[in-house]
Amino acid sequence: MSTSDYRGIADGLSRVREQMAAACARAGRAVEDVQLIAACKTFGADAVSEAIGYGQRAFGENYVQEAKAKWPGLKDRFPDTELHLIGPLQSNKAREAVALFDVIHSLDRRSLAKALSRQCESQERHPAMLVQVNTGVERQKAGVLPDEADDFIALCRDLYQLNVTGLMCIPPAGMPPEPHFDLLAKIAERNGLVALSMGMSSDYAAAIEHGATSVRVGSAIFGSRSYPATGQ
Repeated sequence: MSTSDYRGIADGLSRVREQMAAACARAGRAVEDVQLIAACKTFGADAVSEAIGYGQRAFGENYVQEAKAKWPGLKDRFPDTELHLIGPLQSNKAREAVALFDVIHSLDRRSLAKALSRQCESQERHPAMLVQVNTGVERQKAGVLPDEADDFIALCRDLYQLNVTGLMCIPPAGMPPEPHFDLLAKIAERNGLVALSMGMSSDYAAAIEHGATSVRVGSAIFGSRSYPATGQ
C-alpha cells in the first residue's frame, strides 16, 4: 500500500470513531460500550498493521483460509489484538476457527454447533459465539430464523455447552435496517444475551442508536474492495 492509502486508513478510522461517538451521544450511551470491529477482508497484513498503529485492536475476517494466511504473524507481533470471524463458517473449518478466532459471529445451525462444541472441548479453548439471526427471513442468506432463535440458543448453550454471548444480523439490502436491529435486540433480551453485533459501513450509526455493542465496519475504514463484502 502507498503512503496515501495509509493516510486513508487513518482518516477512515478517525471519521468512523467520530460518527460512533456522535451516535452514542444521541442514544445516551458511553462510547466505550460499543466496539469497533475493523472488517479487513481482502486487505493484507500491511493495512492491518497500519490500523493497529492508529489504535485499532479488534478486526473481522470473513474467511478462515484468508485469516490463517494473515493472522498468525500479526498475532505474534500484536498479541493484544482480537480477531472476529464475521463471515459464514463451514463445519469442516471448525477446528481452525476455534484455534484462530476470539469471537465467532456466524453460529447458525446444529451441525456447526456440534462441530464447534467438539473442537472447543478438544482444544480446551472457548471463543465467544454469536448466533446469526436471519431477521429478514431471506432464502439466500445464512442465519437461524427469528421464530427458531430461542430454541437454537438453548440448544447451543445446554446441549453443546457453547459460550454463546450474543446475536448477529445482516439486515436485507435496500430496506430500512432499524426494524431488524430492534428485532435482534428483543430476541437477545428475552434470552439474557448482551452482545449485539449489528451495523456495517452504511448503517453503523443507526445500529448504535438501536443497541449495538459491536459494529463491523470495512470500506469506511479501508476503502473499496475488489469484490463485494459480506458481513461488514
